[in-house]
Amino acid sequence: MFYDLNVPYCPDDPEVPHTLNFLAELGYTTVALSQIINGKLPPTLAPPPLPTNAPKSLQLLTRLNLTLADPAQNQRLTALSQAYDIVALRPTNEKSLLNACTNLECDVISVDLSVRLPYHFKFKMLSAAISRGVRIEICYGPGITGSGLDARRNLIGNATSLIRATRGRGIIVSSEARRALSLRAPWDVINLACVWGLSQARGKEAVCEESRKVTALAKLKRTSWRGIVDIVHGGEKAKPEGPASKQKSAPKASAPKAKEPAQPEIVADNLKRKASISSEPVADDADKPLSKREIKRRAKKARFDAKGENAT
Repeated sequence: MFYDLNVPYCPDDPEVPHTLNFLAELGYTTVALSQIINGKLPPTLAPPPLPTNAPKSLQLLTRLNLTLADPAQNQRLTALSQAYDIVALRPTNEKSLLNACTNLECDVISVDLSVRLPYHFKFKMLSAAISRGVRIEICYGPGITGSGLDARRNLIGNATSLIRATRGRGIIVSSEARRALSLRAPWDVINLACVWGLSQARGKEAVCEESRKVTALAKLKRTSWRGIVDIVHGGEKAKPEGPASKQKSAPKASAPKAKEPAQPEIVADNLKRKASISSEPVADDADKPLSKREIKRRAKKARFDAKGENAT
């Protein structure tokens, strides 16, 4: 299963059906359609409707790309995670990147690697995000369709330094392609990752396993309590459907069951019943000696019979 978790989407764009069909032909199975927001968040925010003419082999997800310029803004990320399948942050400076790696609740941190960055990636900062379950994203689309050789050169240099800082862990690779011509097949993306410094196994994980973890953890945050407790089945009883089942269940509920007569006690042959005072003594074998309990019981019965004869 191959994932592309960053495809810019607009409902009015006529190129969207061609892009989705080409993704299905290349072998992708899960695609995230992203909505980009710059600046302050609007009071009401909802994902756009998904396209209805998408290929059936594709699983479509909704994603929000939020540009971070000021570390003090955008405090509604918890509410946004309930509306979108994936919430991604795009820091524009080192302070916002540090805040996204250490404090903010998100699923993906996506840095624009096609521009020249005024800071360096640090292992301690990026490892803090990876330890919290946040993945670092590399988008190859701007390096292909960007402004000439500068965007491509910046993408290669920044991706190499990012892989060196993260030591090849917690990285996903997406397209961010606005047109079908900017897309690449999954194995071509793995070869690109090998050029940037990843091994082939790590490159395949960036397109398959690490991307799957992003979707799974994002779903767990939405459906569970603090990402720990998830109610799979509450134990509710299934309601009967149809009039026939209601008619069958009605007499059972209205008519109470009559009490059954008590059945006589059945004692098996191999079980012993406790002897009472008024019961007749059981004939014992001549060879079997009497126990002390049996001797006392017989003596008590003899005294009881003697008192009765004297009274008469």
